[in-house]
Amino acid sequence: MTVAPSEIADRARVVALPMTERFRGITVREAVLLEAPNGWVEWSPFAEYEDEEASVWLRAAIEDGWGERATPRRDRVRVNATVPAVPADAVGSVLGRFPGCRTAKVKVAERGGSLVEDVARVEAVRDVLGPEGRVRVDANGGWGLEEASVALEALAAFGLEYAEQPCARVSELAELRRRLGGAVRIAADESVRKPSDPLAVVRAQAADVLVLKPQPLGGATRALAIADAAGLPVVASSALETSVGLAAAVRFAAALPDFDLDHGLGTAALLAADVTDAPLHPVDGAIRVRDVAADPLRLAEFEAPLERAQWWLDRLRRCVELLAE
Repeated sequence: MTVAPSEIADRARVVALPMTERFRGITVREAVLLEAPNGWVEWSPFAEYEDEEASVWLRAAIEDGWGERATPRRDRVRVNATVPAVPADAVGSVLGRFPGCRTAKVKVAERGGSLVEDVARVEAVRDVLGPEGRVRVDANGGWGLEEASVALEALAAFGLEYAEQPCARVSELAELRRRLGGAVRIAADESVRKPSDPLAVVRAQAADVLVLKPQPLGGATRALAIADAAGLPVVASSALETSVGLAAAVRFAAALPDFDLDHGLGTAALLAADVTDAPLHPVDGAIRVRDVAADPLRLAEFEAPLERAQWWLDRLRRCVELLAE
């Protein structure tokens, strides 16, 4: 769809939100919010991404704000708790922010961390959730093949639901999956999101589950098409958005078939502040499908510093031009 560049730039508000814990190496989450005909939408590619990749994220915001939105199959989606790479003794307080969640995704393979710390963190999560809880780990491609083999052999003792992106390369995921022989299922995230061919991981039989983030994939339409073509169970996940961006991801999750897998969309609980007085926090382990409007007072309170706001607006203009081409 075609939207005038001035129409996008004139609607942009840049915010900087503090986080409760360091997550993905950041303590402040920056985002651009746009008031569109369909309501408020979000564009928030991570700062280190080049314009070409960031423009794909912008395509998602344009689709959500100016296009036809996906039709949900249900009015609420179950979500997992997210545990950053915190010390084991901090796990209980983190999980307390996710009331009713039966599943926890635990960050592992953090730069500067150790397998001993990862094991202690996962063990603490298992202790809090109990034997009926579901525990999944996310390495963000941080292990090599041999490291992943050793780590997942150790972590399998805690009954993992799956391991998300344990290795960076598709070939490594395929070999790891063969070595594990079903002891731990493999989920692919970056291997679907980053390459030009998102289904290469399926053809290589390198994953049992796909983790799809609609914003970095260019919108719900493309993400749903990938899910349909893959023929594998799918977990929808956030890209650490504000509640405005999460609302779009929740709509996407609600449009998926029910795979009995909890979605990674409870991440507003990792923000110390949000752009609304009614953030999308889990209630009884689930989030309702609903629109979220940015509150003018919150936008003013958490407006990004002038230099950062200008950086984002310049980036926005470049990405709009890329899409126009």
